[in-house]
Amino acid sequence: MRTTLLDLRRMKKAGRRIPMLTAYDYASAKIADRAGVPMLLVGDSLGMVVQGHDSTLPVSLDDMVRHAAAVVRGAESALVVGDLPFLTYTSKDDAIAAARRLMQEGGVQAVKLEGGRHVVPIVQHLVQFGVPVMAHLGFTPQSQHQLGVRVQAKEAACAKRLLEDALALEAAGAFALVLELVPAPLAEAVSKRLRIPTIGIGAGAGCDGQVQVWHDLLGLFETSPRHAKRYAEIGAAIETAIRAYAADVEGERFPTKAQSAGMDADELARALA
Repeated sequence: MRTTLLDLRRMKKAGRRIPMLTAYDYASAKIADRAGVPMLLVGDSLGMVVQGHDSTLPVSLDDMVRHAAAVVRGAESALVVGDLPFLTYTSKDDAIAAARRLMQEGGVQAVKLEGGRHVVPIVQHLVQFGVPVMAHLGFTPQSQHQLGVRVQAKEAACAKRLLEDALALEAAGAFALVLELVPAPLAEAVSKRLRIPTIGIGAGAGCDGQVQVWHDLLGLFETSPRHAKRYAEIGAAIETAIRAYAADVEGERFPTKAQSAGMDADELARALA
């Protein structure tokens, strides 16, 4: 049975922490779902970790729909959230059109968008039409050219504005809030003020849940952000395996009879006659 918004509310009320992980394809979704992760994010971070861009900005709605559909096919139990890409929700009509594609074609159960009070009318509009919306404050990657990749809201005025934005987004109907690169004491205070769950990334342990990028968690790249914990070094293991495969091919050790199919000698002779 798939995780619901009510399940998330109950987890916050009970003090149960909510693990969330990004997923970008069928295999990653299937593994994360099998591991019991209750919520998956098809993040526009795929622009960097899958497509090789230096930001999320080049990711299109077509990209998001394609990857979301693969993730949904792999995840039977997790609630799947899909990012609305850059500039696809600048108006209510655009937001509805983008959410419709992500939900109808991509199959996600909820969408995520970035921003504070300026997106409150968009959130309200989507929620009124039955679209579950996850909000996102702090460092918002789609605004990285304005903000810079750094911790946000360290000064009192900015911290107050973030708290006010969080409360406004909750009032608008957002079912959860991602807090990214926010000082841990502020994130904890915001989490205590809100009725909806907060999901932290680089925001300390006081949030109601945590989200990490698949590639960072598994050590697929040589380096990871400071806020990530590498739980395995899968990248190095993959490289070792590929080097062994290439060496076996070059040394004529692969394939062997075990990986090959035979043929009756008479049948082969007739075929070649």
